[in-house]
Amino acid sequence: MNYVGIDIGSTASKVVARGPNAFHFVLPTGWSSKETTMSIKDTLLEKGIDVLSDDTKTVSTGYGRAAVDFSDYTITEITCHARGGRELAGDNCSIIDVGGQDTKVIIVVNGTVQDFQMNDKCSAGTGKFLEIMANRLGVTLQELFEMAEKGTVLPISSLCTVFAESEVINYIGEGRNREDIAAGVVDSVASKVAQLCQRKVLSQNTILTGGLSHNEYFTKILSQKIGHPVASTANGRYAGALGAALLAEEKASKNAPQKV
Repeated sequence: MNYVGIDIGSTASKVVARGPNAFHFVLPTGWSSKETTMSIKDTLLEKGIDVLSDDTKTVSTGYGRAAVDFSDYTITEITCHARGGRELAGDNCSIIDVGGQDTKVIIVVNGTVQDFQMNDKCSAGTGKFLEIMANRLGVTLQELFEMAEKGTVLPISSLCTVFAESEVINYIGEGRNREDIAAGVVDSVASKVAQLCQRKVLSQNTILTGGLSHNEYFTKILSQKIGHPVASTANGRYAGALGAALLAEEKASKNAPQKV
């Protein structure tokens, strides 16, 4: 059997396949989750997995999970990210997921979701805000972080992305260093994520997932603001898709006919 987890995010779509044919990949979500879903289906087939066959079970999750019309199960982001986080960090952990559209804090105790918190609708504490600000500064996301490490933080206090962008535009107009503006942008996002985390009691075993999960600089800043270590994860952006694939396997095992 092959077990496939598909996490259709607002910015990127992640896929994890488990079983004899194991691999993972990511695609931009683009403007249409439906089109992205078809691209995922084609890519899986190229890699040897036919999602319509009886020997494949699929779970979809994320912002566009309803668009995956060939999935066997549709499961919420919280459940899938918690399952993927457990696989990465163990049965007692806290998961901070900074996505393109939202940020989630999930508390897992003895393998079960004990509590969770999601940010408000504003994107100022998410990856989308960083992308917007990187575009405004004319750099890539990676370059934004490299610049931020060299800069001195300029305060960006607005909670709204539109007003925060206005602050950045004002700094640019004043001729401030891009490194300092970049440092302010990253610090602003880390502060907003930390504020969300402070609403919950995090365990010492706390990991970062999502698109920034491998970024050691962001992880360091976030750790300082929360007041205890947050561990970066190399494949943390796949946490939701990994959890979905694991749940597909667990559901298939539970529903399998018992031998007499």
